[in-house]
Amino acid sequence: MAARHVEEAVERIVAELLSGQDVIELVDVEYVKEHDWYLRVFIDREGGIEIDDCQNLSERLEKELDKQDLIPDSYILEVSSPGLDRVLRKERDFRREMGKPVDVALYAPMDGKKLLVGTLTAYGDGKIVLDGTREIPLDKVSLVRLHIDF
Repeated sequence: MAARHVEEAVERIVAELLSGQDVIELVDVEYVKEHDWYLRVFIDREGGIEIDDCQNLSERLEKELDKQDLIPDSYILEVSSPGLDRVLRKERDFRREMGKPVDVALYAPMDGKKLLVGTLTAYGDGKIVLDGTREIPLDKVSLVRLHIDF
């Protein structure tokens, strides 16, 4: 099964497992081959996630994945918070983080820069807007993540 299909199937399973638990939100699912296969599930809630939340979902998800047997490869399951510098991938990520500072990595330089930092003020129509004025086409963007200012 292709990685994207695994991610979509796991998203559906996690959504079912979290239904009725309005406080916990599924942020992302990632199925990647590094040295081994990793299935990473990122969850969050207002105020942050605790280790017990991750452990509880991990145990329930593991049972459901074993029951459905949809992943043919052996893999390592990780359930965690996306962290302070979370990557924004989906429309809901961009909507949730509107008005916050972000780092935007580009495939090729714009105005001599491959990394832009600004406040996310708009998303849609194939572009993001930083600081209310700087439009960046999404096809030029390799990665967007929340900015951490030390």
